[in-house]
Amino acid sequence: MSAKPRSFSLEVADGVATAYLDRAAACNRISEALAADVRDAFDELDHHDGVRVVILTGMGEAFCVGADLPADEPDLPRAAGRVRVSGCIAACRKPVIAALNGSAMDQGLEIALACDIRLASENARLGLTQIRSGLLPWDGGTQRLPRLIGQGRAMEMILTARTVDAREAKEMGMVDGVVPPQDVLKEARKLAETIAAHAPIAAGYAKEAVRTGRDLPLDQGLRLEADLNVLLQSTADRAEGVRSFLEKRPPVYRGR
Repeated sequence: MSAKPRSFSLEVADGVATAYLDRAAACNRISEALAADVRDAFDELDHHDGVRVVILTGMGEAFCVGADLPADEPDLPRAAGRVRVSGCIAACRKPVIAALNGSAMDQGLEIALACDIRLASENARLGLTQIRSGLLPWDGGTQRLPRLIGQGRAMEMILTARTVDAREAKEMGMVDGVVPPQDVLKEARKLAETIAAHAPIAAGYAKEAVRTGRDLPLDQGLRLEADLNVLLQSTADRAEGVRSFLEKRPPVYRGR
């Protein structure tokens, strides 16, 4: 991996990459430099043979509370384009876990929504409040939030700029678990280690089937699932899974 940039840090151990938004003094707001670091890192992680799962978290007391966009920016759409990162996170072929160590607001929540699994600290607040500034979510929030919690709930949150605590977010299905602040990263790592112990190609195909199939008619989604299963049969990991079952031993998957 490349050297750690100042606004973003990365650790890789035992098949799990832990990526940190590292602007604690700014509550991890996304700057142009940080956005570039995130895009570069996720492109690299996607092709890193030693990484099977990615955890994305923040330094300090917040996960991310928005973007650093100048209030007097004359071309806001162009400026917003320079700090968008949700697309590269969502496109990562490896499972991505958001460990929300604190609040995820505005672009911070949009980034969390681009991840596959979300664990939140008990003290976190979540919301898309851009409408208060005469804006609307612009890093995927208007599309990903309704797909996760339903159109009505998402519309109410976006149009009223209402924020929710972690418990309500879990009840809505916005996050998948709520844990004490000191345990967020530990629980995310336990989950990541469980996933990393399984066949990585199968995990990637499962992610593709769920994510892509969500936007397809049922018959096409089922066809995608079947096609991916056919591809999986030709992998060495699939053969190892069969051998380990017959030999009554734990499988050793190599991502091949």
